[in-house]
Amino acid sequence: MNKKPTKELPTINERIRYPKIRVIDVEGGQLGIMAPRDAMKLAEERELDLVLISDKADPPVCRIMDYGKFKFEQEKKLGKRAKSSTLLMLKK
Repeated sequence: MNKKPTKELPTINERIRYPKIRVIDVEGGQLGIMAPRDAMKLAEERELDLVLISDKADPPVCRIMDYGKFKFEQEKKLGKRAKSSTLLMLKK
């Protein structure tokens, strides 16, 4: 039996399932505590995504951001780290 590894999907947009969330805008300002559907409307108006930042907080914290751009920048940082660590290994 060959099981495929399950890739954990990020909690964004419609996947956010809490009665109330604290919402932070793109610039880092707090928009307050609201229902996820209201926060989704704000994100959609700005053509952005609603991303869960901390599910440990009470209420959970979500941020309105461009998730695609965020993910691209994170992968770019990881690539730079991998490249620099490889270069360090080659110098030894």
